[in-house]
Amino acid sequence: MEKTPPQERWVAVEQYIATHVIPPDPVLEAARDANLSAGLPSIDVTAAEGKLLHLLARLVGARRILEIGTLGGYSTIWLARALPTDGRLITLELEPKHAEIARANLERAGVAHLVEIRVGRALDLLGELDRQPDPFDLVFIDADKSNGPSYLAWAVRHARPGGVIVVDNVVRDGYIVEDGSKDPDITGTRRLFEMLAAEPRLTATALQTVGSKGYDGFAIALVTG
Repeated sequence: MEKTPPQERWVAVEQYIATHVIPPDPVLEAARDANLSAGLPSIDVTAAEGKLLHLLARLVGARRILEIGTLGGYSTIWLARALPTDGRLITLELEPKHAEIARANLERAGVAHLVEIRVGRALDLLGELDRQPDPFDLVFIDADKSNGPSYLAWAVRHARPGGVIVVDNVVRDGYIVEDGSKDPDITGTRRLFEMLAAEPRLTATALQTVGSKGYDGFAIALVTG
């Protein structure tokens, strides 16, 4: 029997999962199409990952969510749909063009009233958020990996006990195991793992993923104190 190449099998399984547990959604499909048409990088979360974010937000009863890295708002829609009518999601995006596309996608999805997009360098925007007293119930980190440790440190300080922190792209095609790497995305992610291990206010795990985005993974941390 001829073997199916791994990448093809990964994608087929991803599609199988989506077909069975994620109903077709014209709004989400339109958002992804709009991102592609605008020339945004094809680095959105998958539908299965988007629904995982949605379920995690619902499981913790999220009323306040922070997303670091908006891109075109695909994951933002998944998260916003988990909020109650008086909930709030703040999402941070470096590129004005990306933010513009995201706003249109959020309007089309009917969740724009729940979302505030802030444009600029994430570390600067997080400094502004330091002045807001209300903690976040869920923080999704999906931005530049070299600054991942700084984003995680901020999230630990500003997430409530019982809240969840999710970090995307933590496996990096398996290169995360290369302790001699000079790649800032790898070194930043390795420091992030060291923080997950050492931070007494977190209990965490990470999962490897395969599919249309290749070989990667995400970390999930529960804030315990």
